[in-house]
Amino acid sequence: MKPQSTPPELIGQSKAFLDALDHASLVAGIDRPALVMGERGSGKELFAARIHFLSKRWDGPLVKVNCAAMNEALLESELFGHEAGAFTGATKRHQGRFERAEGGSLFLDEIASASLRVQEKLLRVIEYGEYERIGGEQTRIADVRIIAAANVDLRRLAAEGKFRADLLDRLAFDVVAAPPLRERADDIPVLAAHFATAAAVEIGETFPGFSPQAALTLKSHSWPGNVRELKNAAERAMFNWAGSERLGVVDEDVLTKPVNVLRLFAIAETRDLDIHPAAFGQAARSVRTFTPGWRRQPEARAAFLEVATSKRHAGAALRLMNEAGVLGKFVPEFGRIVAQMQFNMYHHYTVDEHTLRAIDAMSEIEGGRHKGQHP
Repeated sequence: MKPQSTPPELIGQSKAFLDALDHASLVAGIDRPALVMGERGSGKELFAARIHFLSKRWDGPLVKVNCAAMNEALLESELFGHEAGAFTGATKRHQGRFERAEGGSLFLDEIASASLRVQEKLLRVIEYGEYERIGGEQTRIADVRIIAAANVDLRRLAAEGKFRADLLDRLAFDVVAAPPLRERADDIPVLAAHFATAAAVEIGETFPGFSPQAALTLKSHSWPGNVRELKNAAERAMFNWAGSERLGVVDEDVLTKPVNVLRLFAIAETRDLDIHPAAFGQAARSVRTFTPGWRRQPEARAAFLEVATSKRHAGAALRLMNEAGVLGKFVPEFGRIVAQMQFNMYHHYTVDEHTLRAIDAMSEIEGGRHKGQHP
């Protein structure tokens, strides 16, 4: 994954959101480790990016790592790099994320998932600014600001011996709290319209707005998945509206319907458009709802898979289908794609860390299938 080079788009006007932004802005000016706490989907990565781009390191790289997406060995190699021959399969030197983030910031998402061994190495970097590549003897100096994020109580984990208390002390020089969406009720209509508009652009439509009842439904929902869940709902509503060929505003009933996959592909085909990853992500999430229909409509499945397994979109499709819990339904079609991604991951490092979790999940499904345990 390439380092982020532009500030993120931050949308919101509620007091809770603006207060958190102000806090992040203040933290940005202090060149010390920072910790962003918040529930899943609450935008912790956006707050981390704000801290980076408002700091004196703004023109340096912002490199991101999802600690939960890798096992201990892979995470250690990705963070600190390795020398050729350091372990089986290490045919050449690999530059770690600390090297790539030199002069900038390193965002460690889901830091609680890092093993105690990796935590100890991170503590050394924070304390002394030193580390070694795996299999290397040369001590390297890191000029990198660490911004970590977590969605669990790190103090409790530290008390239970599952997270290093001394590392928590260093990371928590200052803590930014990303507010959950239920505390940002005024932002829900603005965010929903933003996501729906972006989805409309991808399929060549114009977002007509939500009906008053649809807006009320959106605002009254508790959103346990926070902004990520809202994004999914707004995109789904827009795709459903486009697939139904309706006129007028997006009404409440399209918020909960599964995406009309055939219609969506037909729209894209007639307009010579590429299906955006979000579109087949929505379709993947809908498989649970109308899997029997797909079995009776092989052309729908074939059309979906033609795009989802394409070189351009396979990574996003795999990731989104894993989040939807439907990978098991597509093992034969994605087996070859996963094998290629695993090759890239271990030899060329071209697979982003958000896709790694999906690859691991598919590999487990594949293993179960070979043992006669395929779901």
